[in-house]
Amino acid sequence: MSVKNAPTALSADPADPEDFDVSAQGLDRGQRARMIRQTRTTLGLSQAEFATRFRVPVGTLRDWEQARATAPDFAVAYVRVIGRHPDIVARAVA
Repeated sequence: MSVKNAPTALSADPADPEDFDVSAQGLDRGQRARMIRQTRTTLGLSQAEFATRFRVPVGTLRDWEQARATAPDFAVAYVRVIGRHPDIVARAVA
């Protein structure tokens, strides 16, 4: 099934001509993007700083945060650990 034909998880707002239906896959990608972005901003880091500190390619991080690509499960787990123990992770990857 193509993404365009995927079942709708969130219908477009009929009052907003620029809004669109969102599939379950798109909704998941957006939620992952938000969690990653919130983790980075809570740490007070720019994308470049976060990418350097935690050894994530900055382009990959940008794609995840902007939901252009879906962060894989292992990356979501890694970011969750970073959010809880940023100094330990930074030392571990140094």
